[in-house]
Amino acid sequence: MQSLRERIEIALEECRPHLLKDGGGIDFATLDEATGIVEVRYSGSCKTCPMKLMTLRAGIERAIQYYAPEIKRIEEVA
Repeated sequence: MQSLRERIEIALEECRPHLLKDGGGIDFATLDEATGIVEVRYSGSCKTCPMKLMTLRAGIERAIQYYAPEIKRIEEVA
């Protein structure tokens, strides 16, 4: 069975091609298993994109929660 971190990475790998099309990217930063919060870091054009919050909630968060339903929330860190 895959670890929680491995499942999060799988979800991020699925999201990366979509972000790369627009010159951006995303990386795993931290995981707090006690609270179920994952922190991610945008790169490239995603850092300044006005749609990054919607992408985080509607795309990244949903993908991660699909693979890791125990995750409660995804947050962006600088």
